[in-house]
Amino acid sequence: MDKAVHFEIPADDLERAQKFYKSVFGWKMEQFPEMEYIMIRTTPVDEKHMPVEPGAINGGMMKRQRPITAPVITIAVQDMEAAMKNIKKAGGETVRGKMQVGEMGYAAYFKDTEGNIIGLWQTINQS
Repeated sequence: MDKAVHFEIPADDLERAQKFYKSVFGWKMEQFPEMEYIMIRTTPVDEKHMPVEPGAINGGMMKRQRPITAPVITIAVQDMEAAMKNIKKAGGETVRGKMQVGEMGYAAYFKDTEGNIIGLWQTINQS
């Protein structure tokens, strides 16, 4: 069974949004200017940056732009290509194809049969 592992929050004003989530929930923010992305830490992580608490997830924040205009949950898959084929077969569609994210893994976005945009994540196997 594939699990939800990440969330993303698009924002019109990143400074305002960071201030909001920090003050309301105490979340920690780490900026990655080269990616125009802010990592959101809602729970402690291990040395591989994975949550140590079972069931907890961390997230990210970026400037609101199409196709990501509403919050997104991301699901981890073992095989991105197979998942995308199954999504299409089941009536979904690719919104943004597979893209590499540094040395960490691959991301993609799809639209489900209800019009929701959902993220996919495949970790690069590192020895």
